[in-house]
Amino acid sequence: AKQAVLDLVAEDYTPPPAEGEPVYALGRRGQAAIAAAVHGMRVGGYISAYDEQLAKALGTVLCGGDLTSPQWVTEQYLLDLEFEENAKLVQNPKTQERMMAILQGGKPLRN
Repeated sequence: AKQAVLDLVAEDYTPPPAEGEPVYALGRRGQAAIAAAVHGMRVGGYISAYDEQLAKALGTVLCGGDLTSPQWVTEQYLLDLEFEENAKLVQNPKTQERMMAILQGGKPLRN
């Protein structure tokens, strides 16, 4: 490991920027597509109402939130969205029930 670091120094290595590569986020358009697909799964009886809520929260993060048009965003922007959505979900009793089921029984709960 030491030699690998010395080789990097010899090659004038510089670390990548802290924010990383930009990510193309679809915004509202992507969220609408996800919501439509998830709703179809809910109506078809493949997922629960809470599964639908979780999928929409995930779609919000993956699509970059409430962006009015597709655009490039930073990794930190998406991490902040993820934190916000998780903070909301963890307060929900159904999320807490799912976490307890995993911790106590080792099996996922579909509620």
